[in-house]
Amino acid sequence: MNDIRVLVVEDEPLLAEAHTAYTERVPGFVVAGVAHTGREAMAALRRRGGADVDLVLLDFRLPDVHGLDVCRALRAAGSSVDVLAVTSARDLAVVRAAVSLGVTHYLLKPFTFAAFRDKLERYADYRRQALADGEVAAQHEVDRMFATLRGAAPHTLPKGLDVHTLHRVLSALADRPRTTPAEAEAGLSATEVSRRTGISRVTARRYLEYLVTIDRAVRSPRYGTPGRPEVEYRPT
Repeated sequence: MNDIRVLVVEDEPLLAEAHTAYTERVPGFVVAGVAHTGREAMAALRRRGGADVDLVLLDFRLPDVHGLDVCRALRAAGSSVDVLAVTSARDLAVVRAAVSLGVTHYLLKPFTFAAFRDKLERYADYRRQALADGEVAAQHEVDRMFATLRGAAPHTLPKGLDVHTLHRVLSALADRPRTTPAEAEAGLSATEVSRRTGISRVTARRYLEYLVTIDRAVRSPRYGTPGRPEVEYRPT
């Protein structure tokens, strides 16, 4: 998949620089532009019909218009660009309005890089699933997409596991080769996940087994190799 192109919309120059730097630290994301007002953001998104932007990091408290008005204008213009609200607005009415306007994520200021990275990685995982060819086969696939996007808070993970590595393991499973029917049905072993993610085989197995316990992956024996069957994992 190509890099996800991000438009940073933030009126405070130092924060705009920080959000730009944060974005560029997350693999798979590039900054396509920076806007300091709602009007600048709309102008940037009108260029080539917004084709240069996949995700907008949108501050709601802009000097000319409210971020919600930017969202309304986007939807009225027929734009389906995804929006991640990056704001200090804590009013529940604002949160409800953001949801109704299709805001993908809502990140409250101030936040850590880990929280920011978590939102972007969840979005990337969701986008990878949403842009796949074909159609969903069953309800659980739709549920999985929404669970990927919303997800559980990092503190709910078992001790010793972290959400960043969990997403890397999930991505490795989702990006396994599927060019032939046989490959589409095949999974990855802990050793193969280890090679793809750079973590140890033992650590990979811990994450894979955790994914099985929360119904995000299934395990099955892999036959056709000498000795005992190897265990392989596939995303649900």
